[in-house]
Amino acid sequence: MLKIVLISGKRKCGKDYISERLQKRLTNRAIIVRISEPIKSEWARKLQLDLSALLSDGPYKEQYRRDMIVWSDEVRNKDYGYFCRAAMEEAPLDQIAYVIVSDVRRKNDIKWFRETYGQNMVRTVRLTSRPETRQARGWTFTKGIDDVPSECDLDDYDSFDFVVPNEDENDQGFIDQLLDMLQLK
Repeated sequence: MLKIVLISGKRKCGKDYISERLQKRLTNRAIIVRISEPIKSEWARKLQLDLSALLSDGPYKEQYRRDMIVWSDEVRNKDYGYFCRAAMEEAPLDQIAYVIVSDVRRKNDIKWFRETYGQNMVRTVRLTSRPETRQARGWTFTKGIDDVPSECDLDDYDSFDFVVPNEDENDQGFIDQLLDMLQLK
């Protein structure tokens, strides 16, 4: 039976890194889906930007982040599941056991996945990291980015299946512990 794991957390808490480590352990039985990919693809097409640079974790993306957030919020106001649906369109659900969604940022993202795939198929993980840890990973508070719904909508969400501190990504037992909690093997 297909399981969908929704990973959320603040910027620089390790969502992509942990998602990639989970996928590596689950090998060809899992894929990573990013809700941000259709956002960035459409934004790049709209403004004729370098999509590969926009998909990276560098300064190029950061110069467009605020405007992408505003635009994607406008799209979500019309159809809250638009980007979730677009992200899942290419997923070969009949060929895998696990989908790891590495960048869940809003309550409506969780709502869409649970409505679409069912409560029993969806697990939610909230990664947390202290501000000092996030800063060591390159995070700096940015007004208009770190204080808007794309970063804060899940702050008061109290229905995560698991809330997991992620302070030391090099801890070998961390992924084993996460796999056990999620009952993925």
